[in-house]
Amino acid sequence: MTTRTSILALLCAAALATGCEENAVQDITEPSPGEARVKFFNFGVSSPGVNFYANDKKMTAITSATGVESTNGVAYGSAGSGGLYMALDPGQYTLAGKIAATTDKDLAISGVTATLEAGKYYSFYQSGLYNTTTKKSDAFVVEDPFLADFDYTAAYVRFVNSIYNANPMTLYAKNTVTSAEVAVGGSMAYKAAGAFVAVPNGIYDLGARYAGVTTNAISRTAVSFSAGRVYTITARGDILTSSTLFLDNTTNR
Repeated sequence: MTTRTSILALLCAAALATGCEENAVQDITEPSPGEARVKFFNFGVSSPGVNFYANDKKMTAITSATGVESTNGVAYGSAGSGGLYMALDPGQYTLAGKIAATTDKDLAISGVTATLEAGKYYSFYQSGLYNTTTKKSDAFVVEDPFLADFDYTAAYVRFVNSIYNANPMTLYAKNTVTSAEVAVGGSMAYKAAGAFVAVPNGIYDLGARYAGVTTNAISRTAVSFSAGRVYTITARGDILTSSTLFLDNTTNR
């Protein structure tokens, strides 16, 4: 074996991911730019735990301590996969929540058909009030349109209304230090999502209000918005039952 051949052999053995082997390990930690990305939320009031699907492909599941898939699924008020985006090839899908429990296992209780485009981000919300007779919840999908011209000295916040029986509301954010208050976008009806709005770095008290009303229909205190991050505040619950009302804070990126 020549010296040149020996060096080449050593280099190949030391760098398995460089293509020297047919089955070299590839870095797949980042989704391809050609993929769409989706978050999944179980915000259907009184909904059972579900696993989320895109057509027949299971997108979320909970692993138990034994390593076997849990029958708890994504509980009401929670996001699938810890709030992370899941990658999908672009195309048309039926996004659905299916019961995770042993009883009625894999029964679809919600579903929306949507066309997902490459390079875009989306959020799927299981919403409304779960009907125990029909075993159905409502659902909707919104695009998460991140700004191309991003100011890293500010946070970006948008408001989504997932309360099925609420009138349109506007989200307000009041800085706990300066007391300056701003409207985060406009008035949002059920299933509507506002644009991402730049908000100075800080801690805020939040309130969702109806048009022409100065008191909050829903409130949440001491929410931190960090510069360079993007957030979605979602109103969820049953407007007739105050104990169910909540402003969910999810970090998009």
